[in-house]
Amino acid sequence: MSANEPVLLRQDEDAIARLTLNRPAQRNALSVELMTALQAAIDAIARDPKIKVVVIAANGPGFCGGHDLREMRANPGRQHYEALFAQCSRLMVSLTKLPKPVIARVHGIAAAAGCQLVASCDLAVASSEARFAVNGINIGLFCSTPMVALTRAVGRKPAMEMLLTGNLVDAEHARSIGLVNRVVAPDRLDEEVTALARQIAGKLKLAVAIGKEAFYRQAELGLEAAYAYTSEVMTRNMLARDTEEGIDAFLEKRPPRWENE
Repeated sequence: MSANEPVLLRQDEDAIARLTLNRPAQRNALSVELMTALQAAIDAIARDPKIKVVVIAANGPGFCGGHDLREMRANPGRQHYEALFAQCSRLMVSLTKLPKPVIARVHGIAAAAGCQLVASCDLAVASSEARFAVNGINIGLFCSTPMVALTRAVGRKPAMEMLLTGNLVDAEHARSIGLVNRVVAPDRLDEEVTALARQIAGKLKLAVAIGKEAFYRQAELGLEAAYAYTSEVMTRNMLARDTEEGIDAFLEKRPPRWENE
């Protein structure tokens, strides 16, 4: 990789935006520059009506090794650390708030903030060669911010074991605890990710956006409040013209004619 090559690549095809982390020599560590580029891309995609699904991938042997420790130690001090973790937190939240599904394509190791990135995505497809860890504990730094996304993706005890031991877990274990959705052979990873992205891109955009927002909001509410909120969401969804058309098409056994796919 040359010094002039961008740290993040974007390729759009079939309503799918593919964002590729491009710091292979640094195992795609989340430097300030890379997080800034990723944030800008997510913000742009949020405003782009042509894009329905986002895939986050990476170049090189690893998916993402976490924060850039060399950069962190080159800028010691409370002010820098607070700004860094606030930037990373904003980025992770923006993935959740993006009204378009985000799929992580994980081909190698995803560690610390890299594991946080996977957990922050709506879906994840992993190669059987992928490995996952929140391993800050091994250098005396508990992965407190990665813990936020991890504990919202997996159960408490599997998350705590990963956080306290720092151990790498394989892709099948990650699938069994809910960190990833699917595990496939390395040579099938792109095929599986593309098929999943295209399937989702074929759904009504309005319904997907409404559903993603409701999914995360209801999870933070109590049971009765969650039902009250989602009842209002479904009412709003039902009143949409394209939803009415979708239901009519189903009843009439024909393809829907949506105005805003």
